[in-house]
Amino acid sequence: MGEDGRVRKVWLGVSVGLGVSFSFVALLVVGTYMVAANLVGGAGGKAVGLAKGAVPAPYEPLIQRYGNTCPAINPALLAAQLYQESGWNAKAQSPANAKGIAQFIPATWASHGVDGNKDGVKDIWDPQDAIPSAAAYDCSLAKYVKDVPGNQTHNMLASYNAGAYAVIKYGGVPPYRETQNYVKTITTLAKSFEAPVQKVQPSRQSAGAIYFAQKQLGKPYLWGGNGTPEQGGRFDCSGLTKAAYKTVGIDLPRVANDQWNAGPHPKRNELLPGDLVFFAYDLDDPRSIHHVGIYVGGGYMINAPYTGAVIRFDKIDSPDYIGATRVTQDGAKALPRANSA
Repeated sequence: MGEDGRVRKVWLGVSVGLGVSFSFVALLVVGTYMVAANLVGGAGGKAVGLAKGAVPAPYEPLIQRYGNTCPAINPALLAAQLYQESGWNAKAQSPANAKGIAQFIPATWASHGVDGNKDGVKDIWDPQDAIPSAAAYDCSLAKYVKDVPGNQTHNMLASYNAGAYAVIKYGGVPPYRETQNYVKTITTLAKSFEAPVQKVQPSRQSAGAIYFAQKQLGKPYLWGGNGTPEQGGRFDCSGLTKAAYKTVGIDLPRVANDQWNAGPHPKRNELLPGDLVFFAYDLDDPRSIHHVGIYVGGGYMINAPYTGAVIRFDKIDSPDYIGATRVTQDGAKALPRANSA
């Protein structure tokens, strides 16, 4: 059966399986999904800037400013690199002695570190120095390979991973699996930080994720629940969303604030069934996300709310709503699993 056929079969399962008491939600889901074609129309264009709440607020001005240092980078791409390297942890240190939010090794820092805040010290641990240094290093690499054919951003990222010599030698991204995966990972992850200038494409896997989630309705919440037999098939909020997307072949991280970067961020009036909807203590810091649900249409989500409650439908409009993510398979694969807790 082709992909379109599987999608039609899943939607049939949704409408049949919900039952009379949930039929209004089935109509919301199907009706909202059916207008997806209208939502994704319009002229194309290149994303600019950062999506609201995409990065922790203290770093947003730095990334926005230094992400425009040269044509090979942009703020979303710089954000993707920093998130991939450290998960926004300014005190991160790897076994290879890479340090800080940008994970510079001391030798590279010695040659490429800059005094971003002009305090007379080039501090590898200070994001005000490390973030502009990361941008400057990217731009230096882009300059080394500026005459190489192909996409300048891809060539820059390949130089970051494999060295400029390899890019020059092969006339573009070298045929190394690790390097090719790195280029794809960063460019894909960057999409989860962009402020889109056109409507975000709908997800075909969303129907299957909703179908799974609606079958869990009425189950008691369990903190840390992954739905295992030992746990009585119970879930917490991110355990439910992870399990729902696992049924359609997408492996999300376990923690809600890591699931935030599994795809681009549609606006509130562009939400479609299957989008993950997130709630945070600080609307300027996605690392403060504390809850996630699966949008089903009409302003409602399926979610596992809290201890003492059951998996149920709830409205998404509340003061702690930070935004949504349209999950993609490539987006989920690009996430740095080491950041999950």
